Amino acid sequence: MVAFLRKRAGEKTDPVLVVCNFTPLPRFNYRIGVPVPGTWRERLNSDAKDYGGSGHGNLGEVTSAPVPFQGFEQSLTLVLPPLAIVFMVPEQAGTEKA
Repeated sequence: MVAFLRKRAGEKTDPVLVVCNFTPLPRFNYRIGVPVPGTWRERLNSDAKDYGGSGHGNLGEVTSAPVPFQGFEQSLTLVLPPLAIVFMVPEQAGTEKA
């Protein structure tokens, strides 16, 4: 597994969580700490059936839980497809700010 957060230079908002599962087995209930509470949307799942994959995934979105993990106050519990990459973004990411 490799997981990292990608952010725009100098920005604390609009992170992208990238999680790579390099094993041939799906991983269920895989906990990852996140900096933003709320709903995180699955923006890309390289194992989606549209790409010829097995279709394992997070049904489009996951809501964070107030479970501290990896230095963050919130965390996600994800389904990680086999031999795949998943990109997750917080729901408010990319929205207009007043």
